[in-house]
Amino acid sequence: MIDPDAELVRSAGAGDARAAEALVRRHLPKMVGVARRMLSDGAEAEDVAQEVFLRVWREAPRWKPGQAKFETWMHRVALNLCYDRLRRRRERPDPDAGLMVADTRPLASEEWLARQRAARVNAALAQLPERQRAAIALVHFDEMSNIAAAEILEISVEALESLLARGRRALKAALADVAQDLMGGPEGGP
Repeated sequence: MIDPDAELVRSAGAGDARAAEALVRRHLPKMVGVARRMLSDGAEAEDVAQEVFLRVWREAPRWKPGQAKFETWMHRVALNLCYDRLRRRRERPDPDAGLMVADTRPLASEEWLARQRAARVNAALAQLPERQRAAIALVHFDEMSNIAAAEILEISVEALESLLARGRRALKAALADVAQDLMGGPEGGP
């Protein structure tokens, strides 16, 4: 297995700040993206990504190539950090949950509709069990192969496919009333 990050990790582990910066540039959007999809919160997603790269800096000197791709390890760290935050949320209820604050800025109708659709999809995604949400985020949003996503989740490809199938069914059911609109059908089309 050839790891495209191996040389950068080795250099970062030796204290090369430019190599560490290159790793951040290469992987920051992916780390923020998977965390945002898991947590539905941009600020928390950025915090998770920052923690991932702090761990990268700490662990790079001890990284042993060949066991797994470095990017796989980073995704695993990001998901574990997300799982921790989700557990803490369940333990501590949010006093502001359910409060809706109206956005008074005027929006173009298409932009508003797109935001509404995205909010519905994100809300439905947030209702999925964590492992289904992670599987869908990795495969559909981060465009990973089933093999890579299964490796990150530390499960078999068959188990991943099962998570994907259950997650897709749940999303389809949760979005059934707006499916026609989301697909650009007659009700949502021009």
